[in-house]
Amino acid sequence: MAKYFDVHPDNPQRRSIGQVVDLVRSGGLIAYPTDSCFALGCQLGNKDGLERIRQIRHLDDRHHFTLVCHDFAQLGQFVYLSNTVFRAVKSATPGPYTFILPATKEVPRRLMHAKKKTVGVRIPDHVVTQAILAELGEPLVSSTLLMPGEDEPMTQGWEIKEMLDHAVDAVIDSGDCGTEPTTVIDFSEDDMEVIREGAGDLTRFE
Repeated sequence: MAKYFDVHPDNPQRRSIGQVVDLVRSGGLIAYPTDSCFALGCQLGNKDGLERIRQIRHLDDRHHFTLVCHDFAQLGQFVYLSNTVFRAVKSATPGPYTFILPATKEVPRRLMHAKKKTVGVRIPDHVVTQAILAELGEPLVSSTLLMPGEDEPMTQGWEIKEMLDHAVDAVIDSGDCGTEPTTVIDFSEDDMEVIREGAGDLTRFE
């Protein structure tokens, strides 16, 4: 059964955050809130966690996972940014955007696009997510919690607990979070390409 953490949205309990991070470090898979919607996340080297996310969401091997980072310094360890892209990404973070960029050697090959050698990265603007990432000290490998056949992501922690009780190790609930996935922008070729319009405002990139 999944552990259920009722976490304060503005002042996350340190004990709860510590327990969540201990679960992640021991190979656990968590369902957690972000500034766009709930996500599934596990530790960077957790192959079993990735496979469990694929099973829950019925994803194939081509699915691109996202590295959810604590801050810009951490993001910069995993992707290459030109000066122009650096300014664009920096101005939009933290926020509900996922950026596809060339991956550094810090990114496991199984997380890269097979041909382009790119990876998606983001910095969420969410107090609880930031607390987990700060305690963990590395990115969470994540995917939007969108169940097979559904158009809308799940939004209620207790519903996620009921549905995924035996599929995840913990559900972190801090009340309402967004219902719209991130806006995905591909900057891997320097010219911007919008892959998915979501919660993020695109006018800032015009």
